[in-house]
Amino acid sequence: MKTDQELKEIVKQKYSEIALQDKTTNASSCCGAGGCSTEVYNIMSDDYTALEGYTADADLGLGCGLPTQFAQIKTGDTVIDLGSGAGNDCFVARAVTGVSGKVIGIDFTPAMIEKARANAEKLGFNNVEFRQGDIEQMPVTANVADVVVSNCVLNLVPNKDGVFKEIFRVLKPGGHFSISDVVLVGNLPEALRKDAEMYAGCISGAIQKDVYLELIRVNGFENIIIQKEKPIIIPDDILLNYLTPQEIAAFKNGTTGIFSITVFAQKPENVNDCCAPGCC
Repeated sequence: MKTDQELKEIVKQKYSEIALQDKTTNASSCCGAGGCSTEVYNIMSDDYTALEGYTADADLGLGCGLPTQFAQIKTGDTVIDLGSGAGNDCFVARAVTGVSGKVIGIDFTPAMIEKARANAEKLGFNNVEFRQGDIEQMPVTANVADVVVSNCVLNLVPNKDGVFKEIFRVLKPGGHFSISDVVLVGNLPEALRKDAEMYAGCISGAIQKDVYLELIRVNGFENIIIQKEKPIIIPDDILLNYLTPQEIAAFKNGTTGIFSITVFAQKPENVNDCCAPGCC
């Protein structure tokens, strides 16, 4: 069993490689990690191209939803994007916040930060910044964000409870998040669950849907809503890297499901930060 730190290093190394890959390679695999499929395109990612602020150079095809579309961002808001990659969601968010708002992208992969900063420089945005850091310990002070977004990132983090605590900390009272992520219903086959490549590919790091929603609840959030849900179908030519044909048939005919969900939740207006979840 790998430690949390070992899993983080796997993700950092893999996403450093992904930063240099083209979008087609990333979008036809599982979050860009290995097993490029010839069967389908866009296994997880949704189409951003119709959204204002979309920047092709910042779209690596790594997401599993469109959280910024559902995030109810307003002009002048401060938005934080967790796992900001090359900056795509940040630039979409900035199209809504306008020049009076502020967008902060956080990513712990130096290659992604470099790529995102180069994209922001080309666009001439001085109210979009990218900070290198761990989203379990965000380089952001408390109560600064109106909105937090994230696209297919929390499933890569071993300590998901810690991330939700950090989201609660950085949101203003009454602020909210909209997060797209991968969750499970039922148990993955052991070969998928244990493989490091599939961890970096968002699948084996996913947790049960009901556990995910409960983590949000116990960390003090309210008005929890699933804004969108879709099944994720892994093609046979990827599964064959991990399972026999017989195991694939059993997996497909079983009760296990892999889903992308986009979840909204709000930090209460009247929260007393000295008694926020986990700090009393």
